[in-house]
Amino acid sequence: MLTREQKETMLNQILELMTAIAYDEPVENAPAPTEKKTEKVKMLTVKECTELIEGLSEHTVRMLVAQNKIKYIRTGEGVRGKILVNKADLLNYFQN
Repeated sequence: MLTREQKETMLNQILELMTAIAYDEPVENAPAPTEKKTEKVKMLTVKECTELIEGLSEHTVRMLVAQNKIKYIRTGEGVRGKILVNKADLLNYFQN
């Protein structure tokens, strides 16, 4: 049975792989968990995104996702799955 930390590490590696595939970036070999401590990836729901950035609407967040302007994953099945947005990528998008 995996520990919570091992699960989080595995999920972070999966997210990095999915992001690399989605943006046609070269995929690096994932380092062993003991070699390097990975930073936790903070994911936000669409509603949390609007609460983080004043004046941002849910519609705008969904449009940024649809246009692949920010990194995200969709949990659940099909188009009804919950959208989770990478917090660092969202903040970076609005700072540039």
